[in-house]
Amino acid sequence: MTADVLPALTAGARTAAHPADTPCTHHDSVLADRHDGTVVRHGDTVAKAHAPGTDPAELSRRLQLAAHPALTGILLTPLRPKPVDLHGRLVTFWPYGTPVDPQTPEAAPWDAAATLLARLHRTPAPDGLPPMRGPAKAARAIARLRTAGPHPATTPVLRAWAALPAWARAEAPMPPAGTLCHGDLHLGQLVRRPAPNGPWLLIDVDDLGVGVPTWDLARPAAWYACGLLPPDEWTRFLTAYQRAGGPAVPADGDPWPALDVAARALTVQTAALAIAKSVGEKRPLDEVQQAVIDACDRMGAVPPELAPGSTA
Repeated sequence: MTADVLPALTAGARTAAHPADTPCTHHDSVLADRHDGTVVRHGDTVAKAHAPGTDPAELSRRLQLAAHPALTGILLTPLRPKPVDLHGRLVTFWPYGTPVDPQTPEAAPWDAAATLLARLHRTPAPDGLPPMRGPAKAARAIARLRTAGPHPATTPVLRAWAALPAWARAEAPMPPAGTLCHGDLHLGQLVRRPAPNGPWLLIDVDDLGVGVPTWDLARPAAWYACGLLPPDEWTRFLTAYQRAGGPAVPADGDPWPALDVAARALTVQTAALAIAKSVGEKRPLDEVQQAVIDACDRMGAVPPELAPGSTA
């Protein structure tokens, strides 16, 4: 985040929260500051500066969708219907919600996340919505890996990537599922609103669009396959999704033919980012990162399991 944008973003959050001349005792806080977005909070208002180069028409369409009554109780509703330009960055405004507490993994809301996904996937997608950006995000992770510099773990990750179908590498259109998808589901994408104990809602519309709904289940599926998510938590997530009528996997029977490609893609994406950060920060991989890379190495020996109707 450039030095001139962060103060302006904070000032924008204050203005959105209350008139400039209103007495206020709330503190400003930076909730996130990454290359793909910066988020600040003032009182009950959150302002997000989206990644440089974000398409304004696509972001506006996603923002309008988040405000649609059909998604009330599923997606957090924005405070304003359109993004604003701030020093060349698109900014959106949101009510504050209480995030998942990373210090209490035993209380992770897997059931709520799965149920919200199922409800999102069952909501008819409106015309004119852009594609879900999950595969494009995975492709950006691979591009970042390629430019990071040499690392001994790069080879198995790129081999696993090359084995994926072209659509999962963002080199071809996604199969015509036409389902409304979040595009980047993880526990950091849930908040309670009203804070602190309201119902869980999905946040972050940057990757929202139409596409293959298995992508939204892929991260927990990948963690489970890598041994990073306990079987009982994976079962809770999958069962809650099925009970809520989610269309991404069968209501019973083996879900893996549907999940396999997307889970592999998310495993590769995670491994690619881990290596790129390791090289950039000149530090060794940690145990969790190594487990994901080891999974990529194993994937190279077994071709992806394609769901019925999928193509390589």
